Amino acid sequence: MALNKAAAHGLDPVVAELVKIRASQLNGCAFCLDMHTHDASKLGLSEQKLHGIGVWRETPFFTARERAALALSEAVTRLGEHGVPDDVFDEAARQFDEAELARLIAMCITINAWNRIGVTTRLSPAAR
Repeated sequence: MALNKAAAHGLDPVVAELVKIRASQLNGCAFCLDMHTHDASKLGLSEQKLHGIGVWRETPFFTARERAALALSEAVTRLGEHGVPDDVFDEAARQFDEAELARLIAMCITINAWNRIGVTTRLSPAAR
């Protein structure tokens, strides 16, 4: 909880929710996906943008900062034997200052941990 709070402090809340949603989609965490799409809606994200997160590269709905955050979120979530690709990290570093980038990385790590807890314990979203 402390890492999540520290990561969120000073990070654009829209960017934070986009990162949480994309990682939750990739990890198959229904509980977190439900929670963070709901939270993003409360922040004012349009349905069009919310529905486009899974195909963000093919849409014009996202800013350069949001695209860099989504790419970094995917790279951290799918961390392979070669780590985060240099071009993905470099673009995030261009879009976010050093403190924001540290928070963004922490947010990516935190949501992946929460997703693993949710998937492992079979958390399920409540019907609305």
